[in-house]
Amino acid sequence: MDILSGVNSEWLKNLTWIAAVVAGLLLVLWRYRRPDLAALGAVLVFAAANIAAGVYVLFHLGDGRWGGDAHERLVAPTLGGTPMIGQFLKPVDGLLSGLADGVNEFNDVQAALPVAAGFLASAGWAFAIAVPLCIASLVVSFFVAQRRKAEFLRVTRQVQDLSAEVAELKRLVGAPVGGRAAGADDGGFAPAVVR
Repeated sequence: MDILSGVNSEWLKNLTWIAAVVAGLLLVLWRYRRPDLAALGAVLVFAAANIAAGVYVLFHLGDGRWGGDAHERLVAPTLGGTPMIGQFLKPVDGLLSGLADGVNEFNDVQAALPVAAGFLASAGWAFAIAVPLCIASLVVSFFVAQRRKAEFLRVTRQVQDLSAEVAELKRLVGAPVGGRAAGADDGGFAPAVVR
């Protein structure tokens, strides 16, 4: 069953744009801090949708919805009903009918190929636009990674400073009091002398 059987080339073109816009909006909502990735994703979805539409048109070349119905359909005349010689012309009827069907199919293919080429050309342009967007996304990702690395180093330094302060506090709390070693008779810690 073909769910796109009622869709002509204009609607198919609109569906590619709709898919790209919806994908871009969903990506912006999901990764709102990275609109560059949303733009790149929308362009790639547009390219993929155009490739799919072009392949769909190529698989359905004989459909008249791509513009083949604009030409008048050829219908072969029946010569088999001609008086007296009609019985001899019945094989010619089949030949003429096949020829008319071939011309009609050629008209459909001739109308469908530019439509498919248009979709594939749009996909090519989308890929051409995706290259600088990809480079821009890589540059932004590099700077984001550098910022995260600097933040991680800052937090690591803070943890080291806090660990040094805790070690100093432990040393001060556990310091010998009155000439005795800490923890000799008092169960672990000697009370600090406040002066």
